[in-house]
Amino acid sequence: MPLPPPLLTEPSPDPAGPGPGGPPAAAPRPDRRTDLIAVVASLALAFWITSGLWLDPNRRAVTVNSSDQSLFEWLLAFGAHALTHGDNPLLTGVINVPDGVNLAVNTSITVYAVLLAPLTYLLGPPVTFLIVLTANLVATALAWYWLLSRHLLRTGPAALLGALFIGFSPGMVSHANAHLNWTAGWLAPLIVWWVLRLADPGRWLRYGVLLGVGVAVAFSIAAEGLFFIALACVVFLAAWALAPVNRAAARAALPNFARGLGAAGAVAGVLLAYPLWLHFLGPQRFHGTGFNPIIHAEDIAAYGAYPARSLAGLLGLGTRLAPNPTEENSFFGVPLLVLTVACAVLLWRRADPDRRATLRALLITAGVFVVLSWGPRAKILGTHTPVPMPFALLGHLPVMNAALPARLALVVTPIVGLLLGHAVDALRTTPPRDRPRRLAWAAGFAVALVPLFPITLLTSVREPVPAFITSGAWRPYVSTGGVIAPLPFTLDVTPDGQRWQAYAWTHRQGEFAIPSGFFLGPGGPDGRGRIGPVPRPTNALLNEVAETGVVPPIGPAERAAARADLRYWRVDVVVLADRIHGAKWPVQHDALLRAATELLGPPQRVADVWLWPVSRTSAAPGPPAVWAPPSPRAGG
Repeated sequence: MPLPPPLLTEPSPDPAGPGPGGPPAAAPRPDRRTDLIAVVASLALAFWITSGLWLDPNRRAVTVNSSDQSLFEWLLAFGAHALTHGDNPLLTGVINVPDGVNLAVNTSITVYAVLLAPLTYLLGPPVTFLIVLTANLVATALAWYWLLSRHLLRTGPAALLGALFIGFSPGMVSHANAHLNWTAGWLAPLIVWWVLRLADPGRWLRYGVLLGVGVAVAFSIAAEGLFFIALACVVFLAAWALAPVNRAAARAALPNFARGLGAAGAVAGVLLAYPLWLHFLGPQRFHGTGFNPIIHAEDIAAYGAYPARSLAGLLGLGTRLAPNPTEENSFFGVPLLVLTVACAVLLWRRADPDRRATLRALLITAGVFVVLSWGPRAKILGTHTPVPMPFALLGHLPVMNAALPARLALVVTPIVGLLLGHAVDALRTTPPRDRPRRLAWAAGFAVALVPLFPITLLTSVREPVPAFITSGAWRPYVSTGGVIAPLPFTLDVTPDGQRWQAYAWTHRQGEFAIPSGFFLGPGGPDGRGRIGPVPRPTNALLNEVAETGVVPPIGPAERAAARADLRYWRVDVVVLADRIHGAKWPVQHDALLRAATELLGPPQRVADVWLWPVSRTSAAPGPPAVWAPPSPRAGG
């Protein structure tokens, strides 16, 4: 689209060139010193935020979301294993036996997993995970800096401020708690720029192909984020094209834009034909998710609140207005909201009609996504109200029903960053005699942005993979491609089983499957998805014991159900490690050992685990009345 740089502010007068009424300014020239500052600052901030993990990547995990960290480590390991063994990277039977899992409707990050497979085999999934997480943060800031400095803003410092704000915004830092999909924000500026350039005469094919490849990559890494980018482009371009001052330009640009969009659709369609078939028509698919959009909606007050992992949060000014610590998607603080409004007013007053139309389109886009992020019903200061919101009308539509409304607030962040950058551009042209005004604006930027400076993620040491797995001692107990049932059964709150698989694959020990797993699959209410499989009697009983420590009465009926469930899952051996990672609560190990013994009979002691071979279990009438398990931490 014909959006000349600088996007919102007037170009600086060129003494050697045309005046204000002349042709648009040329694209900004590179500022190599600011480029270097951008690289150094992005690297420093990314390593600062993730520094707790870098202390020991193989043992440490993010405290508030270790379950997602384990999942993404598993996905990286599975993708590498699938690549080297010729397996399907999007459909697997190694978890959720016997039904398997459709990874096309999960966040499969296949592109990362395949490209980084050598690194995963060399250094292990936890290290690859940390490298991707850190690189995502760096690349997001630098991608936005490239777009702002090379195409949309006039000066390097303005682009640097806007890019660093976007790349290390409260939402990005919050999702750095293990979300490799949402921290891949570097995709957004590339896709947005390719969309805007589709209308370039003679270049629609080039940008259409680039856009098609970008869409395919983004679908693999963050399909929900790709949907948000597409929705934001639609809202912005519609608002821009409908402005009276832009209608003639929009009509003139439409043929090339349509051709470029067609080329992008063709390329993306070829690359995504199989993943899209799996997503919408394949086995183990579902519609929507198991997440409640009322709970996972942005609190209206959250826009003026401070995030937990910031200087303001460190000083006790953070709030608990997000559904969990990984979803602080807005959290700009009141001073930044005031500053953003002031920047918009400044730009509006200085802009000509063309740029006012662009500014209006940006503000409309921000407003739409703010309101949509509030979900089906308004929530303020943690209180759900009966007041309906527009999302209530849209949340049942296909694709939209799989989106978490709170995350729509992430679209607002780049718009805020763009307004801040353009305001800095405008203020740098203020005459020297207006120094008090410049100082007032500088103070305003400091008051708004300094409290949002990010602090390091909370991390802690997690339980290691047991020696039973790392030594390969598991192999004599499991048939080729057989099934190990770790206790408690693998879910998001108890992710160890998939960590064991990831270790075995990347250390070339072989392959085993597990009955459960942390994934999204069918079985939720109204045909929607759910986390993990629909529980059967045995895993429901043992997982409840693991959480509560209460062992219910176990008799012949429970033992018969256990035998039936183990046959259904085709389990070779049931395993209880000495040390178990509970992602949300401590696992009640001793109670779990007692319950498993009453269900399955006396266990064997091998390395640092208790195990029950299923061939013995099936024949056992029940545990001997005199048997009492020794302390699992005393050896044996």
